Amino acid sequence: MKSSFRTFEPEAMRDIVTSNGAPQDWILTTEQRNADRFAALAGRWDQDVWVFAYGSLMWDPGFHFAEVRRGFAPRAERRFTLCDRFGGRGTRDAPGVMAALENGSGCNGLVFRISRDIIDVETELVWRRERMGHAYFPAFIEVQTDQGPVEALAFMANHAATLIDTDLTYEQQVQYCATGKGWLGTSLDYVANLAEHFETMRIVDKGVTGLLRDARAYRDRHSITM
Repeated sequence: MKSSFRTFEPEAMRDIVTSNGAPQDWILTTEQRNADRFAALAGRWDQDVWVFAYGSLMWDPGFHFAEVRRGFAPRAERRFTLCDRFGGRGTRDAPGVMAALENGSGCNGLVFRISRDIIDVETELVWRRERMGHAYFPAFIEVQTDQGPVEALAFMANHAATLIDTDLTYEQQVQYCATGKGWLGTSLDYVANLAEHFETMRIVDKGVTGLLRDARAYRDRHSITM
């Protein structure tokens, strides 16, 4: 399946995010993204790069890869701390919620291997998507796979960013998951995709399945359709 993220241009989203309250400089410039990318990949240009996927990268990575494995990051944790108010899967008036990667006690996902000969082109696509704004920062973390451990590029929650809110209550997460919608789709579809992929991989993640169950119940109670 061809991914729209191969042609995604962050600048095209400027009107959407600013209309939802984002400052004009919220979207990084090409120069800023490339500086961030070159710094993160310093000393790694002559080797394959693994990318850890814990959210939508799992079902729509948008970059070319040579190999994919199931992965477990033992010192990270998926938490629904990204409160999307800027138009992705929620708006200023009806926020959405998405996963962010925090320090923690373990996170299941996938790791994709990008071959060294296409690193420049493919990581540029990764940065356009994951570093559109300031919500995440790049870091290399340990990921365990059935074939052995790898050091993988991950995009971690930036607690200084406007969209990261570690004080969200579970009740707010449920409401935002049930009602958030933007140009990327709904927050509910995002969480449902996570649950579907974990079911396929026979991974039990009570945080994902519980949020999906409770958000669906919230929509039923409030007769919400999208």
